Amino acid sequence: MIFVRDKGRMCNNILQFGHVYAWAREHNRNCMSMRFAYKYQYFHICHTRWHNFLTYAVAKYAAKMGLLPVAGFHTVGDNPEAQQLLESRKNLVVEGWEVRFYDLFLKYKQEIIKLFAFNPDIINKVKGMMGKTDATRVGLHIRRGDYKTFHGGRYWYTDSQYAEVVKRFTDSHSEKPVELYVCGNDPELDSIRSVIAPNIKVIIPHGNPAEDLCMLSECDYIIGAPSTFSLVAAMYHDRPLAWIMSADGELTFDKFDNLFKRII
Repeated sequence: MIFVRDKGRMCNNILQFGHVYAWAREHNRNCMSMRFAYKYQYFHICHTRWHNFLTYAVAKYAAKMGLLPVAGFHTVGDNPEAQQLLESRKNLVVEGWEVRFYDLFLKYKQEIIKLFAFNPDIINKVKGMMGKTDATRVGLHIRRGDYKTFHGGRYWYTDSQYAEVVKRFTDSHSEKPVELYVCGNDPELDSIRSVIAPNIKVIIPHGNPAEDLCMLSECDYIIGAPSTFSLVAAMYHDRPLAWIMSADGELTFDKFDNLFKRII
């Protein structure tokens, strides 16, 4: 059994596990996520075999006592010692953000998406909130908090800067009205209403992380600061995603299959 662990945020955990799952699937190995055995109980994977607190606890303390080897993928690029452990040991813990098997991830992407399908109550709540519309739905992910210092604050944007990005999008997509669905890690998200053009309907549901992720995934376009959150949202239904690389830069939309290889 390959036990996968990390301490990152929810969508970091999804991507990290996806890479290890894909490798395990290719090599006919079993794999479980220690993170989703007890935390982020929003997804189908949380209700599958081995994903429970007992399995998590056994693996955690077995690794702590040296009974399970730990393969650490902590550096960018090759991790030969960790890779050798992964290939040679039947039971082990895999940790680290830098575990990467891009081609295998894409090969098994649909299986990964099914594992991280949202619980029915989340889907029903989000679809009930979004309803039906003929407008173009744009998901805007506002990332603040830790982004004040991340990369020196390079991707921390003000409400006015986000609003200007939205304006540039609507100016180039004027054939249909736009509905803006906003989520993020700023408790003052509602402040953006005052700077968005009055002809744009703004929806800010203040959902939990999975509800926000599901909402973004249902939008026609997704825009946000570079983040695994918007990236994973784009994965579900292959939605076009534009990362705001600079406040006044041109928006360039791309798909998950390319963007997940360029995580900042």
